[in-house]
Amino acid sequence: MRPTLRLGSIAGIPVGVHWSVFLIMLLLGQGLATAVLPAGAPGGSAGVYWIVALAVTVLFLGSLLAHELSHAIVARHYGVSVRRITLWLLGGMAELESEPPHARADLFVALAGPLASLGAAAVFGAAAGGLYLTGVAPLAWVALAWLALVNAVLAVFNLLPGAPLDGGRVLRAALWWWRGDRAFAARTAARAGMVVSILMIAAGTLQVLWLADIGGLWLVLLGWFLLFAGQAEQADARLRTALSGVLVRDAMVPPPVAGYVTQRLDDFIAVAAAHRPADAYPVLDPDGRPAGLVTLFSLARLSPAQRTDKTLRDVRFPLDRLTVLSPDDPLEQAARHILATRLPCLVIDQGTLIGLITPTDLNRTIDMHTLSEGRAPS
Repeated sequence: MRPTLRLGSIAGIPVGVHWSVFLIMLLLGQGLATAVLPAGAPGGSAGVYWIVALAVTVLFLGSLLAHELSHAIVARHYGVSVRRITLWLLGGMAELESEPPHARADLFVALAGPLASLGAAAVFGAAAGGLYLTGVAPLAWVALAWLALVNAVLAVFNLLPGAPLDGGRVLRAALWWWRGDRAFAARTAARAGMVVSILMIAAGTLQVLWLADIGGLWLVLLGWFLLFAGQAEQADARLRTALSGVLVRDAMVPPPVAGYVTQRLDDFIAVAAAHRPADAYPVLDPDGRPAGLVTLFSLARLSPAQRTDKTLRDVRFPLDRLTVLSPDDPLEQAARHILATRLPCLVIDQGTLIGLITPTDLNRTIDMHTLSEGRAPS
């Protein structure tokens, strides 16, 4: 998930927020200011409740950031690069560039987040208890007690045994250590996550229909999110299994006819039609260096007038929007980008374009390696 607003970086890790964070801040603030705080510390003004509620939501987002940052720091300790941390509606996400190198690392990366949440719960709880014992600032101790409770619930919830929750990662690490089979562990954790999500959806639905409690909708929402995320985990596990040890050079195809940035579309289309059909075509600069690519889909959507007036420079995907690969890169990493963007990747060796990988090429490679190793898709 890409952040809507970048906040900066911590320890060299980019941190951002998705627009949905502002929705959860509004919902949390409204609940705190109109229900939780007035019930725990009656007698205050609406303005004071809203000010404290805003401060509490900011501290809550800070505790979510600490949760994800803990994952990221432990991952970097084991040599795993972290792309970014993004906070969003249902929590946060630390995006890792690759998987932990062994089961122990996988376990410690998974546990780091819940332990950080438990630590935050302990700190907020101790502060709330101290204020309560002194008998001063009842509004402050109620707010801190709420933060302690929410962080404790967050830690426990994340330890449910199903991917993509942290508990699912713990399950994956344990199965990986036990069986020595990372792919089996990932598939099992993903399936467990889907079971957990279905149970959550059922529980939330019963809460709404049987108890007439609209709060069950949050459980349904979380369940649906986890269900889709679990399906994505299963797909990712299948991908890793099929592409284990496969290099980019094993899947790339020689580039079809190439165009130049100054070439008019009508002229290029006439040249391309005389060669084998392709999903995408590379675009070169006047010196023959890669400058992007153009897809058959985008060319077909242009009007005849546009094909006459425009050049390939006008309609290409520039190089900075594409993934550039080396022929010796692991195909698994490139595959995730191809499947997410549906855009081909350029394969460049020492500045020279030597191949392309399209979604069609990727799917063919996955199917062929599955067949050659005698595996049926799981």
